[in-house]
Amino acid sequence: MDENITATEINSKNQRIKDFLIKFKNQLITIFATIVLIFFGYFIYQDFQKKNKIKIADEYSQATIDYFSGNKKNVEEKLINIIKKKDKTYSPLSLYFLLDQDIVTETNKINELFDVIINDTNLEKEIKNLVIYKKALFNSEFETENNLIKILNPIINSESIWKSHALYLMAEYFYFKNEKQKSKEFFQKIMSLEKSDLSIKKESQKRLNRDFSE
Repeated sequence: MDENITATEINSKNQRIKDFLIKFKNQLITIFATIVLIFFGYFIYQDFQKKNKIKIADEYSQATIDYFSGNKKNVEEKLINIIKKKDKTYSPLSLYFLLDQDIVTETNKINELFDVIINDTNLEKEIKNLVIYKKALFNSEFETENNLIKILNPIINSESIWKSHALYLMAEYFYFKNEKQKSKEFFQKIMSLEKSDLSIKKESQKRLNRDFSE
């Protein structure tokens, strides 16, 4: 008797599963197809990204080779195009090359390129902070106090490894402008940081002892 009941229950359960599969056959096929497409799409995308990265790397290498071989005609255009591709490796490298070789000298244009990398390129946090610091360094010779601090604020108001560098830049900026008290305050901020770069901290202490001792 119990065996008959068990067999009936199993048959009933199997029938319910069968009915469910028949009823929702199209939906299940769609779900399965979607999973397969996502799976293959992911690997296709990864392959595309890899090939695109290699292409950008080749473009950067060719631009620098052209520059050093004397074929400088289109180097600026090529490197700016790489910057606009917003690659997290070669876009910053392209900007640094333009700056280091004085290929682009217009301040507004350089700052626009910095902003493409800072605001639109998917950089790791500390790499982004380094680019921000380099932008401030570039602008430090001619920007106003407020604008320079505005550039550096994302670093100064964080726990970035570049924070002590940013504070040191501001200390030097005010010292050059003969605003000694402001300069001293920034050197002192460096000394109070727990995670200051050791060389920056050592140099700050030296400057405080040499230039601000009473």
